[in-house]
Amino acid sequence: MTEPMHPEIEFEHDDFDLATIEDEIRVDESCQSLLKRFYQDLQVCGYTAQRASDLAYSADFYLRDYLLDFARQNVVRPQPGIVRRFAATWFITRTLDPEISALERHLEGIRELYRYLHRQHLISADELAFIEAEADQTEYYRQRIESFLAISGDGYIAWEEQCPLRG
Repeated sequence: MTEPMHPEIEFEHDDFDLATIEDEIRVDESCQSLLKRFYQDLQVCGYTAQRASDLAYSADFYLRDYLLDFARQNVVRPQPGIVRRFAATWFITRTLDPEISALERHLEGIRELYRYLHRQHLISADELAFIEAEADQTEYYRQRIESFLAISGDGYIAWEEQCPLRG
């Protein structure tokens, strides 16, 4: 059996830098194109259209809602702690009823997105390794959700200090 063809991506690292409102519009368009290519690549790799769509949806949520809009970071210049802050604090505080099963689905999409970026030579093996290690901390994230749901009084500040939103 032959390896599936993965068309090379036509992006540069700077295509995802944010500084001005014009950059935000350009970056959003680049992200939409990236996500379409990601979705297509998942199908080439053997995922069904529905599964590819689910993974791309989770990657889109992380990429455009968290990474760009909130964290203001370049997707192809990942920083250690970025997935951990997403999963351990941002997702939990931005979700009406945070559940580990929903978070796990998002983490799977995030893993697959970064694996795709690595196959396209847009991130290094070391960057992929720290992203995957952060995405694999499911038990820690489960504990963060449980402790968040148990907060009473003014306990939020202490809870967030354990994994601050800003790195």
